[in-house]
Amino acid sequence: MRAIQFFDTTLRDGEQTPGVNFNTKEKVQIALQLEKWGIDAIEAGFPIASVGDFEAVKAIAKAVQKMTVTGLARCQKKDIDRAYEALQSARFPQIHVFLATSDVHMQYKLKMTEAEVLAAIKEHVSYAKTKFAKVQFSPEDATRTRKEFLLTAVQTAIDAGATIINIPDTVGYSNPTEYGALFKFLLANIHSSEEIVFSSHCHDDLGMATANALAAIENGATRVEGTVNGIGERAGNTALEEVAVALYIRKDFYQCESKIQLQETKRTSDLVARLSGISVPQNKAVIGGNAYAHESGIHQDGVLKNPETYEIITPQLVGVNTNSLPLGKLSGRHAFVTKMQELGYTLADEEIKPLFKQFKNLADKKKQVTDDDLLALVADQDRQAQTAFHLAQVQLQYVSNGHQGAIVSVKNSEEQIKVASAIGSGSIQAIYNSIDQIFSQKPTLVSYEITALTAGEDAQAQVRVVLECPKTKKRINGIGIDFDVLEASAKAYVQASGSLKNFSA
Repeated sequence: MRAIQFFDTTLRDGEQTPGVNFNTKEKVQIALQLEKWGIDAIEAGFPIASVGDFEAVKAIAKAVQKMTVTGLARCQKKDIDRAYEALQSARFPQIHVFLATSDVHMQYKLKMTEAEVLAAIKEHVSYAKTKFAKVQFSPEDATRTRKEFLLTAVQTAIDAGATIINIPDTVGYSNPTEYGALFKFLLANIHSSEEIVFSSHCHDDLGMATANALAAIENGATRVEGTVNGIGERAGNTALEEVAVALYIRKDFYQCESKIQLQETKRTSDLVARLSGISVPQNKAVIGGNAYAHESGIHQDGVLKNPETYEIITPQLVGVNTNSLPLGKLSGRHAFVTKMQELGYTLADEEIKPLFKQFKNLADKKKQVTDDDLLALVADQDRQAQTAFHLAQVQLQYVSNGHQGAIVSVKNSEEQIKVASAIGSGSIQAIYNSIDQIFSQKPTLVSYEITALTAGEDAQAQVRVVLECPKTKKRINGIGIDFDVLEASAKAYVQASGSLKNFSA
């Protein structure tokens, strides 16, 4: 069995999903879960991109113990220096240097000749090697690069000290036949006295990201890059959970193994979905809500006789657990803390008190509090802690001519409260018009989504909104979680509005 490494870029490429913005605490939380899942290397961010990215990479480098922590860098010395500074605390640091090699990128984006690109690769990979034992190089847009020049670029990077070569299908252009053949060609023609790890990095623009990644493995790649749930630019990246389960279920064909702990898959997926605000489609492979559901009578009959008739993956394999958590309004603090520890959270005393209070409030409204409810409470608490503005109160009333009226109170971190009222054609519109008055702005509501976090009539609601500033076109997402849909809607809008503009008391 060949060992396949898993390289997760959820916190870098995945965060480039429009509307997704993880804070540092959320990134560390995801990183720790990825480590528990069995990820070999994590691309923690792009340190030169912003102070926030730098601090997040630095925090992750300190927090994780087993994974290689990677920082992204362009072929620029300032990028490499910044990555080196961010990764000082990492037990296993790595740098990922990239430069485009396709004709269209060299001509229109870089405005560089082939000779200049090769010189830049040699100079900056060599420089990175003076600071990092592990250097990865990516020829951006590799699948649209002429094969002979791609080989030259890759060989130049190897000669300069790179021991990991990533071949990105940056725009999702390739197909399994072509992509697999590209790896076979490169492996047959490169020269190195050291072992070189070849890695795939695929985008899903044509719906072939997972198939392409598996084709690369078939043709010699020993590392796969991707994201949890396949989030990322445009149509997203290779969904790592799909590759991991495919290698396990079809080990007879691929003859490969990995360190991925498959029973942690659903928990990892749920965490990323909740913190990113990107819900997993019901029909999503491996972790979708319908992945283990059977409606056809013929299918139901077969599954009842033997699950293997229509299920190649058991729900338990990926950690899907349908059992409810028997916690309710009579449960005490000890049971609550114990359950949170089982769910993977080690909470400080100052964190437990407000969470337990929220749990008791929820338990008064629900018959039974589930694992998903508790995870939602933690996610909401973390987001509220990172937000300077909070919903204080919402009051609704009917107005003549079919309109609704809303009175909304918002408080800032200094406990200052501002109140506004407005009408709208519906409750949500009235609430949002009131909040716009509080922040003295009128953003464009790009997206409004409601998701039931649990099943049943007493489910908690998660509302995700995406707002756009009309002048700057900057987009900000907000997430609100509450038993009441209107409260959740207001929370989400306040969170996003506060990020767009400073509070005016």
